[in-house]
This record gives sequence, structure tokens and C-alpha cells, in this order.
Amino acid sequence: MSGRRIVGVDIGGTKINSVLADAEGNIKARDLRETLARVGPDAVIERIIESIRQVMPGDTIEGIGIGAAGACDTVNGVITSSPNLPQWENIPLRDIIQRVFDCPVYLQNDATLAALGEHRFGGGMGIDNMIYVGVGTGIGGGIIIDGRLYSGVSGSAAEFGHMTIDINGPPCPCGNSGCWETFASGTALARLAVERIKEGRKTNILRYADGKLEQVSAQRVHLAAQKGDVLANELIAQTGYYLGIGLVNLVNIFNPRLIVIGGGLSRMGKLLIGPAMNVVRERAFELSVRAARIEVARLGVDAEAMGAIALVLTSK
Repeated sequence: MSGRRIVGVDIGGTKINSVLADAEGNIKARDLRETLARVGPDAVIERIIESIRQVMPGDTIEGIGIGAAGACDTVNGVITSSPNLPQWENIPLRDIIQRVFDCPVYLQNDATLAALGEHRFGGGMGIDNMIYVGVGTGIGGGIIIDGRLYSGVSGSAAEFGHMTIDINGPPCPCGNSGCWETFASGTALARLAVERIKEGRKTNILRYADGKLEQVSAQRVHLAAQKGDVLANELIAQTGYYLGIGLVNLVNIFNPRLIVIGGGLSRMGKLLIGPAMNVVRERAFELSVRAARIEVARLGVDAEAMGAIALVLTSK
């Protein structure tokens, strides 16, 4: 079994993470590069192909699994749309990659695959009912029910980031307003920071962004928070509050044994998760809260790519 080789690719709004791993989840090679999503689909696809080639071994692989940040038609292998990948509409990515590498290729939403990765290789091993929430540029998710990935009728289930939190909230790239990710994602945190800075709030956040508003990001807000910046800590706590609001909905709807929080913002740890947990304990049904654990993803930035590995293994 350990001799088998599979490539898993995670295509996010900011990064492409490709790994070569065996059936036990041992990573043998890795390539991490910027997505450069603004350059458009054709150029990004070339970057994906280059990234896969970088980790390909000399011998044959069993297949390639791909997780993409967007709505995916898993039956036909098409990315139908993506709020975080501009101009990606009805892109037949599976067939494009399959023609280049001449091996089986499987496509699924990236956060959905992170659930599969955590279930097979991470903190969800042995747990039959769990939810994964990926909090990064946007918010995505995945659902494991009775030990199996739930994808919905058309393969687009678990778009948690686009459940409405406030009908009068900020506009979302998906076309709706007040989606969860407009309040609790990295993009939302950066937007809030810029708004407060423009209002004249005292903060050192700009110091970590080379003095440029356009370079303010969630990661830079986190750096300022770690140095004791009051506003930065306040903004992360506010983001955590709204993260908790969404988690309350998931706890009440799914009554899961485990909710795993992954994505780039999960690295903020207690600064973000603490306020979220407070909201869950205050607002969710007590019986469901007692049954659920909420933890940070164990696979970290590799959850999506390892889920793509698991997709190949479970699709054969």
C-alpha cells in the first residue's frame, strides 16, 4: 500500500499547494506557489500544471485529485464559478489536467475535500459525523455523515460561507449580501481593518503593511495583534464573534460530533476561536453543544491537498 503514489492539488484564491503522497498520507514531495488569480484562468491553469510537474515522481501515479476554491460540477469535472478565482466560469479543469498527464483526475470543492482529508488522515479519524469549516480568503466547508462525504445532488453542498447572516450586510462576490464570509473571513477582517484606519483609529497595523492600505491583510492584522495592538485584537475578536454565529447554525442543524476549523485564519488560535466558542456556548442548543467538539484542523495548510489524495483513493 505505501508504494502507491497520488498527487493532491489545492487551488485557493491566494495559493496553489501540490503534494505527492502515499496511501497512508505520508507526503513525499510538495510545491507551494502563489495562485496569482488576477491573471485569469489560462495563466493559472499553466501554474497548476507546472506545480503538478514539480512533485511528479519518475514512475507512474494512480491519479490526481484537485480541490478548487469555487462551485464544482463533480460529475463533469467543471468549475462552474468561483468568487475567489476571477473569470473562472464553466472551466473543464478535470479534462484539461487529464489530457496533460494521462491519468485519472478527480475534482471537488477545496473545503469539501479538507473535510475528507481531516476525516481520513487528521483529527476526524474514526469520527463518522463531522463538519469542516475552512476560514481563509473566504469560507468553505465539508460534511461527513455516517463516515461518508456528503456532496449534495450536484456536488455543491457545504457552501457554508454563503449562508446569509445579515440580509442587510456587505455585498459578497457571489452576488448575495450579508453572507457569512463577508463577516468572518480573512477578506472581511482586512476590510474592517481598512475601514477603522480610515476612520482614524489608533493602530500599528499599517506598520506591518509597509504603510499601505492596499497591503493590509488578515495576516498583517494578526501580526499587529500578537504585538499587543488594541485595534487588531478587537477586530479579530469581532471576526471570531461572527465565526461563532455561523457555527451556531451548523451545530443546531447538523448536531455533529466534531467541527474542525481550518484555513489560514485558524492559525490565529484562541484569539479567533475563543470568541467563537463563547458565542456557540451562549446561543446553540445545549444538547447539541454538549455532543460537539470544536477543534483546529490537525492537517493545517495541507488539509485540502490531503483531501484531494483521499478523493483519489475513495474514487477508485
